[in-house]
Amino acid sequence: MIFDTHAHYDDEQFDEDRWTVLDGMTDAGVGTIVNVAASLDSCGSGYELVQGYPHMYQAIGIHPDEVGTLTEENYQELLAYYDQEKVIAVGEIGLDYYWDKAPRDVQHKWFVRQLNEARERELPVIIHSRDAAMDTIQTIKAHGRGLHGVMHAFSNSLEFAEEYIKMGYYLGIGGVVTFKNARKLKEIVASQPIERMVLETDAPYLSPEPFRGKRNTSANLIYVAEEIGKLKGMTAEEVIQITEENARRLFKLS
Repeated sequence: MIFDTHAHYDDEQFDEDRWTVLDGMTDAGVGTIVNVAASLDSCGSGYELVQGYPHMYQAIGIHPDEVGTLTEENYQELLAYYDQEKVIAVGEIGLDYYWDKAPRDVQHKWFVRQLNEARERELPVIIHSRDAAMDTIQTIKAHGRGLHGVMHAFSNSLEFAEEYIKMGYYLGIGGVVTFKNARKLKEIVASQPIERMVLETDAPYLSPEPFRGKRNTSANLIYVAEEIGKLKGMTAEEVIQITEENARRLFKLS
């Protein structure tokens, strides 16, 4: 079954039909979904959402665009979630120099804090990096060695891919790999071991072809699996099986 390692089903784009979409996942071949928080509010809404679905789990963390609102006081609210069942990862955390919504030193401070949280609690991390490739990898080398996690929506160079894989991280591969202009990512997928890749949507964002520009759901991962299969000389079913095994190993799910 398809394992979606990164989705945001508490997003407002699902407000009108969230339950219908999620109720149809098994029929669509989707077996497991990790719903990923980005803000303090989505930590709460996401956590409540996954309680209603046995096949859903939650990652708790603050996206770099949202860390400007963090204080020592409200950070304690976030920590309380890590003691709850169905919370299996720290994320979405990292650095974002594209939007630069929070000062870069503030982004770095909370990125390191959350990496340390993952280490203390022995949880994997889900890492966001946009226009911050060098600072991200340097921070991980300094503070994230020995951790396991996913480089979400990986879009950096082959050299960065190889470096992350050497450190034990997985590459999160989603709809972008189906785009005709995604030559660099296609080359990375073709050359790197499938055992270090996991499937992800970033739903409701980053829909694959032929739904590019429309709302994404985990059901669309079949198109991602088919594209990866073409690039690696495998069937989509083989890609789905191996990436599910990868994800279950990463998130410590039997």
